[in-house]
Amino acid sequence: MSTIPEPEQARPWRPEDGPKPEVWTWPNADRPSLKVWSAGAWRNARVMARQNWADGSVRYQVEVDLRGDTMVTIRTYQWPQPGLRKGHGSGSEPSMAANERS
Repeated sequence: MSTIPEPEQARPWRPEDGPKPEVWTWPNADRPSLKVWSAGAWRNARVMARQNWADGSVRYQVEVDLRGDTMVTIRTYQWPQPGLRKGHGSGSEPSMAANERS
């Protein structure tokens, strides 16, 4: 039995957190991924966005099948956590201009 804890979701940004986070995205066809520990297995999670908060913390918004049953949900996790690992990178540079994504 694994002792890896499932990662905790990050709460949304609030005005009292300071300036809004910088949000970076990648082209839909070339997004990086994380691995998320859930229901006893490492699940692939495609990164939708990276948020760089004013306090220096980083959060990733991902699409992930948490149970392995093809039900994909969107979650945001603060990096790092024991229940998160690097998946694969992207060959594309991220952008702050979401309207340029396809």
